[in-house]
Amino acid sequence: MSLLATIGAIFGGLCLVAWAAQRSMIYLPPRGADGGPGEIEKLTVPGARLAVSVRPRPGPRALVYFGGNAEDVTYSLPELTEAFPEHSLYLLHYRGYGASSGSPSEAVLYADALALFDRVSGQHHEVVVVGRSLGSAVAVRLASLRPVASLVLVTPFDSLMRVAERHYRLLPVRWLLKDRFEAWRDAPRVSAPTLLIVAERDEIAPRAHAEALLGQFQPGIARLEVVPGAGHNSISAHRRYWELLRKAI
Repeated sequence: MSLLATIGAIFGGLCLVAWAAQRSMIYLPPRGADGGPGEIEKLTVPGARLAVSVRPRPGPRALVYFGGNAEDVTYSLPELTEAFPEHSLYLLHYRGYGASSGSPSEAVLYADALALFDRVSGQHHEVVVVGRSLGSAVAVRLASLRPVASLVLVTPFDSLMRVAERHYRLLPVRWLLKDRFEAWRDAPRVSAPTLLIVAERDEIAPRAHAEALLGQFQPGIARLEVVPGAGHNSISAHRRYWELLRKAI
């Protein structure tokens, strides 16, 4: 009985630590991120002042980008500039990332994405949205609530909770997790043409999660493409990734 009590105490302690530290495990602002290359615009939202890396262009076309949980999004700016020379680019730094103030959470990331889209759509009539990894869930929520021109999801997943359950099998994740990012719940409300770009060797969110998300879109809305040989964090280093991105947009 004493052994069981000890094991129970250790397990309970692990659960408590996981519950208390979860947001520091989900959100990983890159060290030394100072905004990187490109121009920075400020977006004031309730409780924070956000940095947005931009590459302005005249005309109706714009691309809004939401990055992964450990990404300094401005380092995607040069490649996006080359791939989409006719688009104005807007890359959001999440709260607590780069020069953005505040602290990240699921609720505020969704709200901030809507605020950015509303500003951009006031200047551009055709706004495409790209979300990578964690940003894919943000992008799906946005596209379920706003008239985006098209939607691209890079290394997406159906639910952060389900991904976490895969990696932390011994913990009762569904009872501990605050920020679930359940993109599968928002997918049925998306009407924009949608492309899911999957890394063949994704070690973080394997293909099964993207396929589960794909199945939640209305028929004819979404399709899935695989980048051979790519991993979760290396997908943008593959030529096939950029070919798919350009064709989708």
